[in-house]
Order: sequence, then structure tokens, then C-alpha cells
Amino acid sequence: MDGNRRVATWMAALLACMAAVTAHAASPKAGEVPPDLLGKTPKGEEIRISDHRGKVMVVSFWASWCPQCRRKFPVLDYLQEQVDPEQLRVVVVNFKEDASTYRAVRRQARKSKVTWTHDRNGAVSDAYGVNAVPHTFIIDKTGKVAKVHLGYSERSVPGLIATLNELLAAPAAGDVAALDASSATGSAGP
Repeated sequence: MDGNRRVATWMAALLACMAAVTAHAASPKAGEVPPDLLGKTPKGEEIRISDHRGKVMVVSFWASWCPQCRRKFPVLDYLQEQVDPEQLRVVVVNFKEDASTYRAVRRQARKSKVTWTHDRNGAVSDAYGVNAVPHTFIIDKTGKVAKVHLGYSERSVPGLIATLNELLAAPAAGDVAALDASSATGSAGP
């Protein structure tokens, strides 16, 4: 009887673990629409991708214990300093850390131009399928994932900049419709 009880307990634990793993969403891939909510800023502003259509977004998940994340911050901050926030919004999402740790990092980076959100309970990270940091998503002007990048190295920066330059130069969805309409009007003339 003891053996059966142990097997039943083990099976229940295994099923619970499998349920937890399957509950974790898959990470959105290029061409897919990612989850909309990115969390709230320290001032309480809710950040949603849908509110930034027409802009390129960089969404980077990070944690204070991650040395690669710390090396990536200055690059992300530099990008936001160089590009008008009406064209590019860089959002850094804290990955499942307590409030005091998050606030300590925010105090150290108080002059940062990026948008900070805190995902203490992991809802945003889980929706994005993030289980390691840094994990970065580049979102195009239509709100779809253009590129996903795991980790960080200085060698990856030129590729990141090239991708952003390409996306920033592309017309927004509304601009494409306006161009198509003016082309049709112009070609229909005498």
C-alpha cells in the first residue's frame, strides 16, 4: 500500500509540473502579434503595444542579477536618446523580482530615457514565454514581432541598429494606405 501511495503522489506531482509547463505561453515569433500588455510604469501608466501603433518598439525583459542585462541597459538607453519617442519606444520589463530590488535599480538609472515596467508576479513574462533574460522583442509599426533576440553581446549591437533603422524607415500602416490611395488617384488622371 505504501508503494502505491508513493507512486500516486509522484504521479500527481508530475502532472502538476506538466500543467505548469504547458500553462507557460510560447514566445511570440517574427510575424506574430505579441501580447498587448507590458505592465505599468512607476507612475502607474499602463503600457500597451496597441497604444503605440505607428512606432517601432523594443521590449527587453531583464533582471538585476543578470550581468548581460546590465550591459544591455546603456545600449537601450542610448537608442531611446537618439530616436524621438514618437518613432521609437524602448520598454524594459523587470523579470519577476521583488519591489525593493526593482526600485533600487530604478534609482540607479533615474536619468534613463527608456520606459520601465515591473512584472513582479510574472504575468507579462509568462504571456511572452520568457524564462531567461535578457530576452528582447522588436515590434514593428503594425504591432507585430519583427525580431526576437535572446542574450546580449556587443557583437549583436550593429544588427540591432540595422534592424531598427530598417523598421524606422518603413512607412507606417496608415502611410502605406495613403501612398496607395494617392498612387491610384494620380494614375487615374488624364
